[in-house]
Amino acid sequence: MSKILIAIFCILIGIIKHGNCKLNEADNVDGYSIFPEKFLFGTAMSSYQVEGAWNVDGKSESNWDNFTHKYPEKIIDKSNGDVSCDFYHKYKEDIEMIKDAGFHHFRFSLSWPRLLPTGYTDNVNQKAVDYYHDILDELEINNIIPFVTIYHWDHPQVLEDQGGWLNESMIDAFADYARFVFEEFGPRVRVFTTFNEPNVYCLAAYGTGAYAPGSKQLGRGEYQCMHNQLKAHALAYHVYDKKYREKQGGQIGIVYGCSYFYNKNKDDNLSDKIAWEFECGWGVNPIFSSTGDYPELMKQIVAKRSEESGLNESRLPTFTREWISKIRGSSDYFGLNHYTSKLVEPDDSDKSDQKLRLSYDPKWLDSESTWLKVVPFGIGDALRKIKTKYNNPPVYITENGISDSNSTSDQLRIHYFNTYFREIITAIKRDRCDVRAHTAWSFLDSFEWETGYTAHFGLVEVDFKDKDRKRTPKRSLAWLKKVIENHKLQNAF
Repeated sequence: MSKILIAIFCILIGIIKHGNCKLNEADNVDGYSIFPEKFLFGTAMSSYQVEGAWNVDGKSESNWDNFTHKYPEKIIDKSNGDVSCDFYHKYKEDIEMIKDAGFHHFRFSLSWPRLLPTGYTDNVNQKAVDYYHDILDELEINNIIPFVTIYHWDHPQVLEDQGGWLNESMIDAFADYARFVFEEFGPRVRVFTTFNEPNVYCLAAYGTGAYAPGSKQLGRGEYQCMHNQLKAHALAYHVYDKKYREKQGGQIGIVYGCSYFYNKNKDDNLSDKIAWEFECGWGVNPIFSSTGDYPELMKQIVAKRSEESGLNESRLPTFTREWISKIRGSSDYFGLNHYTSKLVEPDDSDKSDQKLRLSYDPKWLDSESTWLKVVPFGIGDALRKIKTKYNNPPVYITENGISDSNSTSDQLRIHYFNTYFREIITAIKRDRCDVRAHTAWSFLDSFEWETGYTAHFGLVEVDFKDKDRKRTPKRSLAWLKKVIENHKLQNAF
């Protein structure tokens, strides 16, 4: 497509802003449409969102089973993951489609309540062990690299009944669970992730109450949850590093959800920094910064807000020097989940410690989800910030995608990936960001947490009204297949 036609297209959909669709160097040089030779393409799903089989073959009740059954009104369509995509029974069919699309890796998560029904290693569910080995068998047969997430927001309800991630006992419980996973599956797994988006989960689960268990303790709960998950991650990392890395030869890291932020007001040079530190830096700084610990800006703000409310100490927990040292550097890669960007400005009425108002530029293209706008330059800026702020760590983009209600004619998703891919390539080639993989979220339409089945992120449509959960590939999957085959962007329009 010519540059003139691209410009016309951008004007028509109204997304020229902050450089979006800007005809810059990346558009003028063909090399910016070609991925590095060793760049990996993958797709992803998580256990509760797709497996179903919620109470079969020895699996115990999870925190999400309990939450969706007890409070169906908390989910937009009052749905749950009882059956979902039935990946538990249809994994072979799905992995065959993943192979046919040419994906190099498949990121999936293990179900803690399926493997260890009581939460502890003294009660192992062998049927679950066999099930995950069967998945690994299929991936091995089809030459697909397994990216295995140990914890993607679901744990046994019996542990939640003891306080969940607000209880420090979860630290050792998770470390033991991770040790079991390394011992059982480690020889077959190239890339492990300990936690998926602890920043997103902790805020929604124990801060705002939108996620299971629905605990509303904003300003305390999310901080304690993150504190415990960072400790649990560090313990698991060091177990792998000392006992399993040499003989298994894999990698282990952690994944964060990081948007990008732009100041709404031209004379504001602080709001974007606050927003970044409270969303991304909160969990990233303790691991990837040279000093470790929570970001200084965040510590100062929470301490100030705590003092203003009459408290003698900050609501943000404090790490000992020993824990700071143990957590710092405890990741082999930076796992980045990125979807969109936001505008930020000061807002004293905000109930959170940030005191910010988040909004979106009306020129940014909408998706099916109100929170997700098409802002491709945001992923480029996020990658550049990660490079400069955290000493250019190896980055695996472990989730990136968009919701589109247009069934299998998902032209919006093709446009999204095409524009975001170009920014990723530019960040790699022009800006020397060390980005090594992209993972499309998600392979199947699935249960999307508080939005249930109303948000369609899949490359494959799932008919949830059909008892067999019929799968239908979308146009975006065929487009991605061509991109992967050629390691080059394809005509998207």
